[in-house]
Amino acid sequence: MKALIAMLALVAGAGLAAAEQVPLPRPRPALPAAPSAPETFAEAAAGLDLSGITSDPTPCNRRLEAMGAIVLMPRLIGPGACGGEDMIELQAVRLPDDSRVDIRPAPMLRCPMAESLAAWLRDEVAPRLVATLGSPLSAVENYDSYSCRSRNRVAGAKLSEHAMGNAIDVRAFHLADGRRVAPTDVNVDEPLRTDLRDSACRRFNTVLGPGDPYHSAHIHLDIRERRGGYRICQWDVLPPSPPAAAIPLPRPRPVAANAPR
Repeated sequence: MKALIAMLALVAGAGLAAAEQVPLPRPRPALPAAPSAPETFAEAAAGLDLSGITSDPTPCNRRLEAMGAIVLMPRLIGPGACGGEDMIELQAVRLPDDSRVDIRPAPMLRCPMAESLAAWLRDEVAPRLVATLGSPLSAVENYDSYSCRSRNRVAGAKLSEHAMGNAIDVRAFHLADGRRVAPTDVNVDEPLRTDLRDSACRRFNTVLGPGDPYHSAHIHLDIRERRGGYRICQWDVLPPSPPAAAIPLPRPRPVAANAPR
């Protein structure tokens, strides 16, 4: 019995010795202190060149204020490469007769792009609509303006001009008499759509519409500059839909020989 107790004590002692040899895990390193929020604008803007930032309207702002209703927006920075300088919200365009054309919803654009859009609506779109359809332009449907995204929202594609505030997608024009005129609608007067296409391609550096798979229901306009002044004008003016073929009426049933007369 004494021998058994001695043996058990020996085994227990060996187990304790083995347990003592297992190294304990190292203590976790202390987490770095969370960065404190900047207390001043200068601290938040550390590393940025602030020499050109001012609250004064730019020359483009002043020109645009003379032909539209705008709201000056803060400079957009990021995320990533998105954003731009001299951003404005274009609420309306004022025509030469002082009538107002609302942009719905109001697009956020860089001032140079907004100025090109306003001049196109004033000088070319409004007169063509009146001349062809006999009613003044009253509003423009904005499908998309500033949006931090890739081209056509395709993952991995290059950054869209929308992400820099250089582009707008126009879906339709509204007339004072209540009519809605979509420039992609094949039932709209074909010469009018051709005139709108040609004027847009003279005014903007990129024009995309029907014929491009991503722009079949709206017109994309942007002012992206390319090497050598290269422009893209891809808007197919499709012919009107052919009239529906007349459905022939069924032939009258023949009169049965024994039918009463």
